[in-house]
Amino acid sequence: MPYVNIRVTDESVTPAAKAALIAGVTELLQRVLGKDPDTTHVVIDEVPLDNWGVGGVPALEYRRRHNAP
Repeated sequence: MPYVNIRVTDESVTPAAKAALIAGVTELLQRVLGKDPDTTHVVIDEVPLDNWGVGGVPALEYRRRHNAP
């Protein structure tokens, strides 16, 4: 019974994007590891951007420094 936890910042992740992630991860586990899609669990956690850090700084500061979207 695979369990996959995807964490993303809460920046307008659409229901369609979430469905695509769930389907894609499930298909990948089936194709690569032979896992049964009926027992594959995928959970998407949306984390507030101010609770996310990269390179030792808050994500917004990291983006500002690196011109990342």
